[in-house]
Amino acid sequence: MREIIDLTKDLMRFQTVPSKPQEIKRCAAFIENYLRTCGVVYNRFDYENTPSILVLPQNGFAPVLLMSHIDVVDAPAELFQPLEKDHKIYGRGSLDDKYAVALSLVLLKNHLQRLRKQGRSRNDLPFGVLITADEESGGFKGAKKVLGEIKTDFCIVLDGGSVEKIVVKEKGIAFVKLTSRGKAAPGDRPWLGENAMEKLIDDFVKLRAYFVKSAPAHQDRAVVIKRVYSGDLHAQIPEYAEASVEIRYTGKDDMERLLDTMQKELHSQIVVEAVEPLFSGGESSHLKLLSGISAKTRVGFEDGANDSRFLAQFSINGIVWGADGDGSRHTLNEHVNIESVYELYRMLDEFMMVL
Repeated sequence: MREIIDLTKDLMRFQTVPSKPQEIKRCAAFIENYLRTCGVVYNRFDYENTPSILVLPQNGFAPVLLMSHIDVVDAPAELFQPLEKDHKIYGRGSLDDKYAVALSLVLLKNHLQRLRKQGRSRNDLPFGVLITADEESGGFKGAKKVLGEIKTDFCIVLDGGSVEKIVVKEKGIAFVKLTSRGKAAPGDRPWLGENAMEKLIDDFVKLRAYFVKSAPAHQDRAVVIKRVYSGDLHAQIPEYAEASVEIRYTGKDDMERLLDTMQKELHSQIVVEAVEPLFSGGESSHLKLLSGISAKTRVGFEDGANDSRFLAQFSINGIVWGADGDGSRHTLNEHVNIESVYELYRMLDEFMMVL
């Protein structure tokens, strides 16, 4: 299983951040070459210049689908040089999510070799693999597109949880824009106008009050302001400003009512761009089988949201599962525990063997 670790480190050296699409394409080409070398037939999808790689045992169907992604969040250049130390791999993408890509590829290769030795073929594979490249920026060009074109009985999203925790529920996401309008005026006489940016800032402070722990019916919902824009102005106060906001909500939130309540307190207009559903994996025989393979593993909930939220749109049962990284995802200390990668591989291998 050492190959998983070496392949993880190879993948980590690609700086696959959203702002570097050529690096993403280079990484996808590296994976394609790996598959060709292993004699694996695959399909590549490109939606709006974003690649996804799909391997299925049959046209359009896999009994089980393993899903992971190669894109990562921004990091200093040195984090793209993997460091193996104290039975861990450190660096950007080690935990989120390149170990999962490597594990999926090696598991696929080994199962296909086993089948060929038995005189069988790719059609007999019990699982397929989907590798996307835009999970960190929403998953709309990867998982959402490709899942709509295939069928699977069960999807394992290798992007969260831990060896001892299978995630069956995660938050949903609402993509919201706040737009504020004021009155332009010279920068040296601001009292003659109304600063749209200042109004926007005041409104976000009001909005954020609904997401602090002391807020009524908080239930661990969360809000993050992602981008702010007011035009390229010099010596003038802005008459227009906008902010892109992400709201992570739980099953106990009535989003329509919450947004209506917030709107009544704000000067800015709340524009709902999209509301993505919560992830709820559903009951399945596959989950029961996995739980039986590892007596230590429990099911549970996580605060995060990832491409698993698209499963419900296509009536796919599934889970979120993964290796251990001590909560280091997206941090400067990001790492994955190597033994947990091996343990996850062993459990997935056994699971695929008994399907």
